[in-house]
Amino acid sequence: MGSAKATTLSLTVVVLIEMLNSFNALSENASLLTVPPWANPWLSVATAASVALHCLLLYTPFLADLFRVTPLSLAEWGLVFAFSAPVILVDECLKAMARFAARRGGGGQ
Repeated sequence: MGSAKATTLSLTVVVLIEMLNSFNALSENASLLTVPPWANPWLSVATAASVALHCLLLYTPFLADLFRVTPLSLAEWGLVFAFSAPVILVDECLKAMARFAARRGGGGQ
């Protein structure tokens, strides 16, 4: 794997982690199952636009050359999602622990 491919994969993982993590911020303690991403349509539009712009960067030859990135294959996108999606699971676990602590009266104090 070349340097440009490794850089592209790393950059794309970071971009996708940040986009997915924005949905975690919909609620401090409520799960995404109770506060779905479409609860804030502007966030959904902004996230989709950000991912679209990132794809434009990857798949437009002039921009890809300018930023020294390369297009990703479908298999590579699978890797990106595999490394990015856990941000949702980790935050869901943290929120569940916070809800459990609040119910038990711990509330973090």
